[in-house]
Amino acid sequence: MAMQINTTQQPTTEPPAMVVDEQLHCALTGKPISPEEAYWAPPLVTFRELVTTVGHTMMHTPNDLGHVLFGEQPNVPYAQDARDLLARRRSAEQLKLLIGLLVLAALIATPIFLIAMR
Repeated sequence: MAMQINTTQQPTTEPPAMVVDEQLHCALTGKPISPEEAYWAPPLVTFRELVTTVGHTMMHTPNDLGHVLFGEQPNVPYAQDARDLLARRRSAEQLKLLIGLLVLAALIATPIFLIAMR
């Protein structure tokens, strides 16, 4: 006799309600903001933080690497006037990551090309 478990869930159309009763501070500037004017978005992860976290996780708990890289991060509050600054900082960090990955690819590919050219 097989036991069947129903795992279907009904999708909700409303976002979860968030009640904040404390003073919020902008995650980028540290400026106090009210809950009504807060812009909620994922935290800014710098290239240095990403490399440090991935390196530390790979050395100490490699099984958690997937969770660290692909886990959903909770949203943090930003001030409305910090949105442009946040966008510029995110773009700069993405550019650093792209350049870092291209340098890493060049370091890996150069010896292969040099050996193949012999």
